[in-house]
Amino acid sequence: MNEMDTEMENEKQTDAATQNNSGEEPLVALEPGTIAPEQLAELKERAAKADDHWDRLLRATADFDNFKKRAAREKQDAIKFANESLLQKLIPVLDNFDMALAATQTSAKGDAVQSLQTGVNMIYQQLKSALTEAGLEELNATDKPFDPNVHEAVSQQETADVPEGQVVQQLRKGYKFRDRLLRPASVVVAKHPAA
Repeated sequence: MNEMDTEMENEKQTDAATQNNSGEEPLVALEPGTIAPEQLAELKERAAKADDHWDRLLRATADFDNFKKRAAREKQDAIKFANESLLQKLIPVLDNFDMALAATQTSAKGDAVQSLQTGVNMIYQQLKSALTEAGLEELNATDKPFDPNVHEAVSQQETADVPEGQVVQQLRKGYKFRDRLLRPASVVVAKHPAA
C-alpha cells in the first residue's frame, strides 16, 4: 500500500469509529456494489413493514377525524333536542287546557265556573308534576330565616310577632333546577318595630 491508500483507510476507520461513538448504527452494513440476497430480502421485508405501518397510521388518522366530526354532530343534536322529553310531558297539559276552554264554552253558566275551577286545578297539578319530574324544585320561603342565596328581599315589614330576619310573606315562589337556582323567591323580611 502506498501512502495515499493508507491515509484513505485511516479516514474510513476514523469515520466508522465516529459513527459508532455517536450511537448511530447503519441499518445494514453494505460493501460498495455488493448486496447479498439475504440483505436484499431483509430490506424488502423492512420496506413492506414500513408501508404497512404508514397505511395503519393513515387509517387511524382518518378514523380519528371521522370520530371527531361524529362527536361534534352528536353534541349539536343533543343541544338542539335537549328539551324534547320535557316538551313531550307538556303536550298533554296543552291538550287539557284546550279541553277545559272548550268545556267552558259549551256548558251551562252555573256548572261552568265549578267545572272550570276543577279542570284548571287538575291541569295545574299535571303541569307541576311534569316539571318536578324534569328536575324543577319549588322553594318555599314562608316562615323561614332570610337566606340571600335563595331569597330576594323586596321589602321589610315591622313586626314583633316573628324574629328579625325571618321571612314574613312570600310574594313570588323561587325555583331550583336540580342544584342550580333558577329564580330566587321574592320575600318580605321582618324587622323590629322602631321604638
